[in-house]
Amino acid sequence: MQYAITMNLKQIGALRRAGIYFVVGYGGLAVINNSGIATDDVWITYLPLFIGVYFFARWADAKIASMSANKDRDK
Repeated sequence: MQYAITMNLKQIGALRRAGIYFVVGYGGLAVINNSGIATDDVWITYLPLFIGVYFFARWADAKIASMSANKDRDK
């Protein structure tokens, strides 16, 4: 008996955005944590980082989805 895992487009998009957010956010955290910023002021740097990462992830996901849609349409 085989089980097929099917995902709708909303689930795929959410997972793709989460993956982008994780990779870019982790990279940003590594840069900030190794930059030598005083620990009392780190939140001032984290807030714009995560806001920027959120919008970047949305933008990158939209680009990837449109490229995928164009590729599917050309078939």
